[in-house]
Amino acid sequence: MAQVPQTFFDALAVRTWCGLALSALGRAREEIDAINVYPVADGDTGTNLYLTVESAATAVEAVFAGHEAGSAPVQRPSLADAAHAMAHGALIGARGNSGTILAQLLRGMAQVLAAEREATHTDGAGLRLALRQAADAARQAVAHPVEGTVLTVASAAADAAGGAEGDCGTIARAAHRGACAALAATPEQLAVLERAGVVDAGGRGLVAVLAALVETFTGESPGMPGLSELSGPAGPPGRGEPVRAGNAERSQGAEGAESAESAEGPAFEVIYLLEADDAAVGRLRQRLDGLGDSLVVVGGDGLWNVHVHVDDAGAAVEAGVEAGRPYRIRITHFGADDAHTRGGERPPPERVQRAVVAVVPGEGLVGLYTEAGATTVLARPGEPPASGELVEAVRRAHAREVVLLPNDADLRHTAAAAAEQARTEGIRVALIPTRSAVQGIAALAVHEPDRRFDEDVVSMTSAAGATRYAEVVVAVRESWTMAGICQAGDVLGLVDGDVAVIGSDVAATAEGVLDRMLSAGGELVTLVLGDEAPEGVAERLESRVREAYLAVDTVVYRGGRQGALLLIGVE
Repeated sequence: MAQVPQTFFDALAVRTWCGLALSALGRAREEIDAINVYPVADGDTGTNLYLTVESAATAVEAVFAGHEAGSAPVQRPSLADAAHAMAHGALIGARGNSGTILAQLLRGMAQVLAAEREATHTDGAGLRLALRQAADAARQAVAHPVEGTVLTVASAAADAAGGAEGDCGTIARAAHRGACAALAATPEQLAVLERAGVVDAGGRGLVAVLAALVETFTGESPGMPGLSELSGPAGPPGRGEPVRAGNAERSQGAEGAESAESAEGPAFEVIYLLEADDAAVGRLRQRLDGLGDSLVVVGGDGLWNVHVHVDDAGAAVEAGVEAGRPYRIRITHFGADDAHTRGGERPPPERVQRAVVAVVPGEGLVGLYTEAGATTVLARPGEPPASGELVEAVRRAHAREVVLLPNDADLRHTAAAAAEQARTEGIRVALIPTRSAVQGIAALAVHEPDRRFDEDVVSMTSAAGATRYAEVVVAVRESWTMAGICQAGDVLGLVDGDVAVIGSDVAATAEGVLDRMLSAGGELVTLVLGDEAPEGVAERLESRVREAYLAVDTVVYRGGRQGALLLIGVE
């Protein structure tokens, strides 16, 4: 069904575009993965682009949800709000070379769309400026730009848009046509693409994103040129066929420049978010450029996404530590994870029968969950994982049967979508709707992989359901709650998701929460301390339990940077 077209580039247009782009990449993901031969033939460009746009779309939806839930007369965010959310979401969720560059393209557009006089940038002229800024920003973020890549396709789209006149729909159509023409020519610019008989995978993904932009403003999709039209007589490799053409020549830039390096290339892909100032990032670029290739550093305003291929992953991370504070560090060993795409003959490991995948709110609990046998996905405060990250974790568990623990009520829909996707890949997935990490701990405590799958799931679900959960947090604004009106800075005790206690002291508020929970009985209290919990609070609560509830045991864990000051579970 055709979309109702947007007239101007406003917040609703941003939201619509993100949703359509995500759908388009979802449909094209496997096709794009199949033609991914450059700079590393690891078959994940489509997936990386999808995860990047999913993160952007999630951030935009969160902005809309916040406005719709508020009491302000304007129930829709501004263009600046939506554009900033899109760019930030893409930045923190960017994956791989292609995703990192796409994040910078979206950031470049947002710089124009969210300008102070944004009303002048909502029409076709504004879209032309945004596409030009996007292409230029992406090229500047790359250590050694190379033609025949997504950078070429982005520049061609901006050039075509710059030569067109009209409304947003007209400009978007011109950009899409220019991108398609440039994409078709990429095999003429990179020999590795010509040998494989494919177009650039990142560029193909950008064409899909631009097609979604056309649909946003015209209500009609321009359609996508088939790979047989773009890839030449050889055609793309089959989905199950190993792709090795990309090993002959390695990258020296974002999408890779040809060089005389060995067929193996750097062993690791290193990606992390970095909090640092501009001067430190300038020095970091120089350091990483000397360590490896495929260097892309995108972002600004103190937050950056760093991507590089290196042989010494530790040195790449250490360089980030010297520049600022790196986090969400992801290191992929090409030789271990992608031997089948890099000429290796090692067969994939045999699947285990059952695994547990759990979302964990802080670094401190990762070790605990891992020791219990779970594959973990770290959720940092304000940065919930996307469904694609959960699907990746399910795949990484490499099991025929998977129990999924979201450990957050707000992740139930995300986890359900991930479970459904994994099932289409032949994995049996059971979703246990745990709403807190303490419920996940209770479920793991009774997990028995040798038991029948259904029996294990029932036992884990029962243990989680029998665990009441609470958290102690600090209010960030004045608000109405179930316990009355709270002010910014008040300490809140939430029991089963609702505010039950409002106080000014963390320990006293936590004691009030414990008393309410234990009034209904209990045998075990679990305390998970956040980094910002005051000293001595755990000892005070343990003492309270010993003195007032003689038959109840207490166990304490360190949760790290988990958002809440304290998590409490009562079984």
